[in-house]
Amino acid sequence: MKVEMFDFELPEELIAQVPLENRASSRLMVLDKKTGETKHDNFNHILKYLQKGDCLVLNDTKVLPARLLGSKPDTGAKIEVLLLKQVDGDKWETLVKPAKRVKKGTTISFGDGKLEAICIDEQEHGGRILEFHYDGIFYEILDSLGKMPLPPYIKEQLEDQDRYQTVFAKERGSAAAPTAGLHFTKKLLEEIENRGINIAFITLHVGLGTFRPVSVENIEEHDMHSEYYSISEETASLLNEVKEQGGRIISVGTTSTRTLETIVESNGHFKAGSGWTDIFIYPGYTFKAIDGMITNFHLPMSTLIMLVSALAGRDHVINAYNEAVTERYRFFSFGDAMLII
Repeated sequence: MKVEMFDFELPEELIAQVPLENRASSRLMVLDKKTGETKHDNFNHILKYLQKGDCLVLNDTKVLPARLLGSKPDTGAKIEVLLLKQVDGDKWETLVKPAKRVKKGTTISFGDGKLEAICIDEQEHGGRILEFHYDGIFYEILDSLGKMPLPPYIKEQLEDQDRYQTVFAKERGSAAAPTAGLHFTKKLLEEIENRGINIAFITLHVGLGTFRPVSVENIEEHDMHSEYYSISEETASLLNEVKEQGGRIISVGTTSTRTLETIVESNGHFKAGSGWTDIFIYPGYTFKAIDGMITNFHLPMSTLIMLVSALAGRDHVINAYNEAVTERYRFFSFGDAMLII
């Protein structure tokens, strides 16, 4: 299957640069996965499309303020560090710019020495393993010095860092937000629960691989990135109960979808556990876990639009995306939402 099958024309001005003032005021396209029929609505009205006994599955990962601006104490050269993954204790896998200035043994200072890092290993494409040294609690220091690692297509500064965080974010570890969850307010979640709709939480720490372009011609040859997930006994039990009683499992975002499809067994039973997933979902995949999905509008030729196409059909999705362009929907992380049912 060719990557170019998932391309579409997107005017740059439709890439949302800032979040809306009210999280839930974004627009909502509802896509019928069987017929391809679309409806246009507002995210505030999401309850119209949910039924008592359904279960929304949310990713409670918390984005780290993972972008650090520092310098080399000996030369004063400016260095930018992006935390990707905690390797062990105070050792982190990072991306460094400019990488040529950071060799094994190089020291980088942040916040006038409040935090220091020593490069202990060099990797490809600007990757470095850094070991951090500090007094106090690492995450508190990171909160004071770090900045949100916004995607490369967002050029505007984010005034309120919490807007790149879901209202239910809990488990630290992501380098990017699970953006479909950004549309929910605490009030809307309360209304959903009050209507008898279940809410379950899973964790998948989103890596920067989510923005990595597919560089092969045939998607079957793409090497999918790996991300850490966790699902509790409580969540697994709730999901199994919902299935047994005939409710629908509706994942919020591609991250929740990938986690659920990773942990579900062949008979549709969910099991608790944690680990790493590199599941790559594209058309031809048979879903075992979910019945529907809430998601944002994704980049052309990305693994995310391929996943959405697996659920609703490639032709239906590309038609819906072209319609979204015509209707001037807002795209990507701070953009509008789509409900596929």
